[in-house]
Amino acid sequence: MFLTISTTGTPERPATDLGFLLHKHPDKAQAFSTSHGIAHVLYPEASVERCTAAVLLEIDPVALVRRGKGKGRGGAPDAALAQYVNDRPYAASSLLAVALSTVFKSALRGVCKALPERAAEPLPLRIEVPAVPARGGAELVGSLFGPLGWTTVDVRPVALDEAFPAWGESRYVQLVLEGELRLADALRQLYVLLPVLDDAKHYWVAPDEVEKLLRAGEGWLADHPERQLITSRYLSRRWGLTKEATNRLELVRLAEADDIDVEAIDNAVENPAPEADDAPAETAETAETTATAEKPVSLAEQRRDAILTALRDAGAASVLDLGCGQGQLVQALLKDVRFTKVVGVDVSVRALTVAARRLKVERMSERQAERVTLMQSSLTYTDKRLKGHDAAVLSEVIEHVDLPRLPALEYAVFGTARPATVVVTTPNVEYNVRWETLPAGHVRHRDHRFEWTRAEFRAWAEKVALRHGYAVRYVPVGPDDPEVGPPTQMAVFTVTGTKKPVKTTRPAETATTTTTTVKEEKAA
Repeated sequence: MFLTISTTGTPERPATDLGFLLHKHPDKAQAFSTSHGIAHVLYPEASVERCTAAVLLEIDPVALVRRGKGKGRGGAPDAALAQYVNDRPYAASSLLAVALSTVFKSALRGVCKALPERAAEPLPLRIEVPAVPARGGAELVGSLFGPLGWTTVDVRPVALDEAFPAWGESRYVQLVLEGELRLADALRQLYVLLPVLDDAKHYWVAPDEVEKLLRAGEGWLADHPERQLITSRYLSRRWGLTKEATNRLELVRLAEADDIDVEAIDNAVENPAPEADDAPAETAETAETTATAEKPVSLAEQRRDAILTALRDAGAASVLDLGCGQGQLVQALLKDVRFTKVVGVDVSVRALTVAARRLKVERMSERQAERVTLMQSSLTYTDKRLKGHDAAVLSEVIEHVDLPRLPALEYAVFGTARPATVVVTTPNVEYNVRWETLPAGHVRHRDHRFEWTRAEFRAWAEKVALRHGYAVRYVPVGPDDPEVGPPTQMAVFTVTGTKKPVKTTRPAETATTTTTTVKEEKAA
């Protein structure tokens, strides 16, 4: 199989810089051993104006059969002769992708000590692959490469036999890509998309393939319109690996949209220090009394009890736990048969994984599993899957959202999802003076973007209720201190149907995320 990479240049920026970027000298023809053959790198032309690097991969058919993951082409149950007569030596596939990663390892990472500035900037590139298997046809090839910045994606189907036009076209195409891209980006795209087009890897797909996909897809895969197809095919349709990769790519997409680090989003599992928010709720006056009690009830437990009471009073059967974290509230909701459908929503993949373990989804009966769904989504983006529920809970969530993005959360929950009841809890900053372990001026959790006074919370809640047609009442959670109020303040919104026509900030896009039902978890 064969592939060429060409670029043009000027006397000031010669095309032969391609040799530096690929770490292969234009004056040499080099050979490299791969697990299934020999990869040759040579330069058919190398001048100041134009330089072309060619990769010729010679496949050892005996090694392919001995080291392959199974009989037939790529492990597929083809005819008995398929392991001896196939397209593997000629059509670009995962074999060529692996050869590219072996031969151009540094170029794939964008590393070039000799010319770092050239490695970091786009080059005028032309890539030609004479034979590419395309399961999905020329249209699929265009949909995969078209959104990636190429100005020209020339896809020409190869006839089964030019002497017999009536036989039609084969499943192979000639591919020519032209445009200005970083060389590393172009190589990473080929590394991922060549096996995707072939849809039959020559080796067993292990869990480490997820990391390979994320590394190679950095900067382009998270926002690709065919992300799901690419992920599924690259990972040989292994459901568990595809789900993991899809969830992690969704985090990348959301982080890029909000211009923050992925770690800043996927932090719901990290324990705060100190744990003031979930500490036993006792003041200096009640400390002596509670010291004699068997065990003080933590603020977290009191908060869950207050939420459950509000939901029962509202007669809710289908409940959204928005920002469910590690699933404590979901677990409490499932213990009450009145809640027939419970949906835990969080942007953190790690938190959802911990929640699934906490709920013991693998041991649930089928009837119990049908009651619960764990869903990855960002609350600052509208999501049609959040519609149609009786109630939603935002328990200790809003204070983790940057103030400028709070209107987006408001619109997504109250404006679009619009459940009949919304329960919101948040810390009361006035009560912080009662926490002996909390330094003055500090918030209760290092990820809190703000903490409101009772007046500030009520002002926000009243405006939200007015804008979206809700009535709101307030419930203290924990001991209601006569001076500073309760440690947690709770607002219960009830829809009235009267919506004030006020402009509300909408999120820039609609969330496209993944849903995992507990039933699917068990099937996996």
